[in-house]
Amino acid sequence: MSGIVSYGAYIPWYRIDRKVIYSAMGWSGSANLLPGEKAVGNYDEDSITMAVASAVDCLNGIDRNTIDGVYFASISLPYKQRQNAAIIATALDLRADIKTADFTGSTRSGTTALAAACDAIKAGSARNILVCAADCRPAKPGSSQEQAFGDAAVSFLLGDDDPIAECKGTHSVSYDFADKWMADFDKFERPTEDRWIRDEGYNKFISEAIAGLAKKQKLLPKDVFRAAYPCLYARDHAIIGKSLGLEPNQIQPHLLDSVGDCGSAYPLILLAAALEEAHAQDNIITASWGSGSDALLFQVTEKIDAIKGNRKGVAKSLTSKRMLSNYSKFLSFRNIIPVDLGVRAETGIPWDQKPLSWRHRREILGLVGVRCKKCGTPQFPAQRVCVNPACKAIDQMEPYRFSDKKGRLFTYTEDHLGFTASPPAIYGMIDFAGGGRNEFEITDCEPGGVEVGMEVEMSFRRKFTDERRGTYFYFWKAVPTRV
Repeated sequence: MSGIVSYGAYIPWYRIDRKVIYSAMGWSGSANLLPGEKAVGNYDEDSITMAVASAVDCLNGIDRNTIDGVYFASISLPYKQRQNAAIIATALDLRADIKTADFTGSTRSGTTALAAACDAIKAGSARNILVCAADCRPAKPGSSQEQAFGDAAVSFLLGDDDPIAECKGTHSVSYDFADKWMADFDKFERPTEDRWIRDEGYNKFISEAIAGLAKKQKLLPKDVFRAAYPCLYARDHAIIGKSLGLEPNQIQPHLLDSVGDCGSAYPLILLAAALEEAHAQDNIITASWGSGSDALLFQVTEKIDAIKGNRKGVAKSLTSKRMLSNYSKFLSFRNIIPVDLGVRAETGIPWDQKPLSWRHRREILGLVGVRCKKCGTPQFPAQRVCVNPACKAIDQMEPYRFSDKKGRLFTYTEDHLGFTASPPAIYGMIDFAGGGRNEFEITDCEPGGVEVGMEVEMSFRRKFTDERRGTYFYFWKAVPTRV
């Protein structure tokens, strides 16, 4: 019996009211004001960092050595040639002998990755596969995409041991439907006319996929607890459900007015939200959109109760937020407008550090230090000699992961001179629960927003970008624990 063993979600701390965008660009005539707000990734976030955050939530309390593969779905991959899923696996400190794969090319890639993981587990080629989906897409100022796009990530652990939701079946329809596309030289998405997308694609493909799945599984509308599918147009989102014979309370709320259209992650974010409200024996259908549609049926098991409340998930992430009121700052986060980096930043990076990054990959990407076998003292970075003055054992160390440990802020400073896209730069000394101390940059906070003794957790982020060499450098930062 294969299915979902665990889930996790990540919605960035920052949100922007769409009225802020419209007040800046509404004069262009191309921006139609959508209601509500949307999620905005911080300047140091991208699809990889958000996927890691959702995966950490998903793997809470789960032995990471049991994972046999990582599938990553996104249409905003930081790297075109360098496997993004392998970066995620390294950041999560997973085994080396696992399968990793990137799924891309369409907003449908999230459900495609989920279906592929289900098939692999049913075939017996893996026991547990982590599926991550995330998108952090830039949009042309004044466009309808700027209003609609939201940033978010979601992860599911698929396995064959006591799933919380069993995968009952899938059905797909595939069409080369040119609704939106990007060539390899494009920075922004190119759309066709909304009426064409809506009438010839969106309203037909999702209905066709869900109806085909229901026919395969002999499923009646009354048997469905929730149908979760993306919303491109609020009115037509309801029309699709009605055409399938579903009542309004059977359609998962679309989150377009609170998160936005989050691309490959969109249908899976809605699936996670539906699981948070579901009970044993409930049937949930999730369907995607993009070059056709995938539809998957999951039946919730009694194991769902054991996981509820132990994940941040969608509901908790939605309630913790900070409104971004500056439109120019919003544009700078996605590098859409150039920002002066200051004289110090112009020196760049004097050498390529890839060999060093490779040798210390567990330490840099996985935030793995050591713990003394003799006295149990953890320390980061890794050292040969125990820092405990009462021990000082030599070469008695074992690997110890700090990325999933919370801590307390011992002391901090706000730097208003050094450059950061979201000033000031804040640094603090972190005392980790269970032992260990080191200095980290603090992000997802405003000036005056931190205090000594506050609880923090670690978050995988972009440290800096080397555009000359086409390289992103990732490391871990501390963030205040979101309540």
